[in-house]
Amino acid sequence: MFPKKIAAIGGVFLLVLLGLVVWWVQNRASTEPPEVANGPIYTLRLGHNIPIDSALHQAALRLATLVAERSQQQVRIEIFPAQQLGTDDKMLEMARTGELDIVLTPTAKVSSSVPAMQYADLPFYFPSREDLYDMLDGEPGQMLLQRLQSIDLVGVTFWENGFKHFTANKPLHVPTDFQGLNIRTMKSRLLMEQFKNLGANPIQIDFHATRQALADKVVDGQENPLVAIVSMGLHEVQKHLTLSSHGYMGYVFMVSARTFNNLPPQWQQLLVDTAKELTPWEWQETHRREAALLETIRRAGVTVHEPSHAEREKFKAVMANIPALFEEVIGSDIMSRTEEILDRKYGPAQRIVVGLDADLSQYATMAALGFRRGAHLAIEEINATGGVLGRPLQLVARDNKGVPSLGVSNINAFASRSDVVAVLGGVQSAVVMAQKEAVATTGLPFLVAWASVGDLFTPDQAPGPVFRLSADDRLAAPFIINHLLQQGYRRPVILLENTVWGRVNLERMQEHLKRAGHDFLQVESFNRGQADFNDTLRRLERSGADVLVMVATGIEGGLVVRTLAEHASALPVISHWGISSGNFWATNRDALAKVNMRFFQTFTFLGNSRLQSQQLAQKYQQRYGVASLREVTAPQAVAQAYDLVHLLARAIAQAGSTDRAAVRQALERLPPMEGAVRRYAPAFTATRHDALGSENYHMVRFAADGAIVVVSP
Repeated sequence: MFPKKIAAIGGVFLLVLLGLVVWWVQNRASTEPPEVANGPIYTLRLGHNIPIDSALHQAALRLATLVAERSQQQVRIEIFPAQQLGTDDKMLEMARTGELDIVLTPTAKVSSSVPAMQYADLPFYFPSREDLYDMLDGEPGQMLLQRLQSIDLVGVTFWENGFKHFTANKPLHVPTDFQGLNIRTMKSRLLMEQFKNLGANPIQIDFHATRQALADKVVDGQENPLVAIVSMGLHEVQKHLTLSSHGYMGYVFMVSARTFNNLPPQWQQLLVDTAKELTPWEWQETHRREAALLETIRRAGVTVHEPSHAEREKFKAVMANIPALFEEVIGSDIMSRTEEILDRKYGPAQRIVVGLDADLSQYATMAALGFRRGAHLAIEEINATGGVLGRPLQLVARDNKGVPSLGVSNINAFASRSDVVAVLGGVQSAVVMAQKEAVATTGLPFLVAWASVGDLFTPDQAPGPVFRLSADDRLAAPFIINHLLQQGYRRPVILLENTVWGRVNLERMQEHLKRAGHDFLQVESFNRGQADFNDTLRRLERSGADVLVMVATGIEGGLVVRTLAEHASALPVISHWGISSGNFWATNRDALAKVNMRFFQTFTFLGNSRLQSQQLAQKYQQRYGVASLREVTAPQAVAQAYDLVHLLARAIAQAGSTDRAAVRQALERLPPMEGAVRRYAPAFTATRHDALGSENYHMVRFAADGAIVVVSP
């Protein structure tokens, strides 16, 4: 009996003991920090300017939690909201130098260092919220984020604070309601231009000083998302809110490059993946909260106005010029990709598409911008008179990055589209020559607005579907040598890039020099990407030369000019036109002040007496906000693309069809046309697909302000 009692007591004791052990384990798990995996601990600081009750801050908290859990506490994120670490500008600078690890900053705040970040601020540009999300989450967004590398930041994703709306102490229903108002804005040229278009006076004021400025009547109104309006109490000092949704308060999630590069690869990937994973949640949560925020604003006595479709169209019309004005700073590659995506979704079904293939992002961006602007101006004129065959023309551009294989891929992509009637392009000869073979296969008319390679057309071959309105090195090389000899130079040397374009020019120039009884004292070549020209130029200078002939594009050509300036060389330079496809003067202005350089060109607006040129110049200035024609960096790209589009439109009309073979035949049989560059009588024939002759060539130079001016007829 007794042993049985002992056994029962022992059993109870064991059960109690087991319960205590379970309780201790559970309690320990809930009160002690989770186990940390072996390895160093990385503590990252994240700063932003938004209050803690915002969706953006809540997303930052989620980020910190998820990163800590997934790294087993090896990566920890400390969050500093509401400008605890300083203003946006200060936090941005801290991140660039590595003092701050992660920063979330409005895109407009980053735009002073990376102008492309003004993209999301384009007013009334994106048809819907979803369209903008698609852009930021897609290829245009990735292009924007990559540009942050230039300021030592790693762009990860875009979060948001919502779409912006207007507030004021008077109703703002139509653009004229803004006339004469003082409006608070951020430091952004695009936002300043937006309010100037509305007739208002933009005044830059820090975000946290905005409420007081409104209360003190320093400014009459402002723009911000609903969360910012409520969190900063702006609705308490404003009487009217217009739900315009005209722009986007995007926030860029950026990591200091110094911090990012010091993280092990697995933690780099974890940080990037988690921030991107939270992006849709942050967007949705921001949007979800807006109904409650709007109710808070209404309860404060603010009159809320939602613009009608007609009112929005008036705002769109007033802002319509801004995307074109800021394409140069945002980037033709980003704008073109956006336009292509929106065109596929919203473009008119019966449009006639003109493709544009150009280097929108790398070496010849100014030429590409000139193509786009010249083509757009021609298309606007054509569409204003009813289009062609009763259908509107539409330009769709693709970026070849100066890479022949990508240029061919773009040609094939255009050829596969039944709505594309022809492709406009040019600049890099290697790209154009590769595309020549592609269009010969597809039959797609290819309109070359800038490329002088002499072998584009050969006497023993039919011209095919390529039509050029540009220089021809078979004529340009002798023209350059004639100018050299007319200036009294007799001991030339030549520096050329080691490409088809460079070698063809060398051959043609040598032939012409020898006919005149001269030759190059020395020939030097270089490959693209060469970074040091000191030894090369010393050899050329020691040769006893009296002039340097250069066949180069803007990057290497700029290095040559800067090196000559450093050498204090008196050797003058006569260059082919490859240098002018980029922003050569702006990049090399100090060196150009010390180097006597002239270069070859086919067109300039300055001193041009042609009526059509003057009319184009006037339209260009009005459309793109150019105060002076002296500011146009690639005038030949503008004018030659403009004329080609007009010639194409006439060919389509004459053919009565968009059939590519019929359009090609019509291009060969056009009647005379007065163009901006010249009178075409006719532009092309069945055996001649070159529209310009040496009578259209000029030698030019950069004036002190960068203007391209003629020095020789």
